[in-house]
Parts: sequence; C-alpha cells; structure tokens
Amino acid sequence: MLDGIRSEAMETAEPRRSWWLIGPDAAGYESPSPGAYGGHRRSRVYGRLDCPAALRAISRGGYVTERVFFAGEHDAVAAGFRPCAVCLPTAYAAWMASAAEAGRKPPA
Repeated sequence: MLDGIRSEAMETAEPRRSWWLIGPDAAGYESPSPGAYGGHRRSRVYGRLDCPAALRAISRGGYVTERVFFAGEHDAVAAGFRPCAVCLPTAYAAWMASAAEAGRKPPA
C-alpha cells in the first residue's frame, strides 16, 4: 500500500529545478531561482536577459557556451563585469565615466 502512495506522490511532484549563478566573489553557486541578468564570461559584460545584442549573438551560436547568470546587478559588478552599452546605456555611461576618472582605458 505504501509503495503505491509513494509512486503516486513521485509522479505528481514537480521536479526540483535549480540554476547555476555567479556570485559577487565570481564563484558559481546553485540557486533555486533564475538569474535576473546574463553575461559573457570572456568579454566580462553583463546585461538584461532580453538584450537585443545578446539575443543576436545567441542566435548566431557560440555565445551560449560562455554565458553566465547573476542574481542581480550588484553581483555582476562585484564579480568584475561591466554593463552592456545596448541594454543598460545609463549604467554603461556611469561605468565609462568612472573608468575615465580612475584613469582606466575604456574598451575599444
């Protein structure tokens, strides 16, 4: 009798889902909720999940293998990523201004 109840419960239970995110220390961790921002590991750029530039790159292929996700903007910045100029123009402008003040060379 118990075996029938257990198998019935297992069939009706939704599978646990988890997402792999990058934290502020740039280390990955498993999260019960999806990330709010996506990024590109090699170029160190983060942006919205619906960013037109990222979606174009994804549609061409290759980009997906380097894709990372963040719970929030703070995590992305703390992990050393910069904002996307396309989908986060205000944050990008602020980042450029801070780079100029600090004497860092902005990206080409």
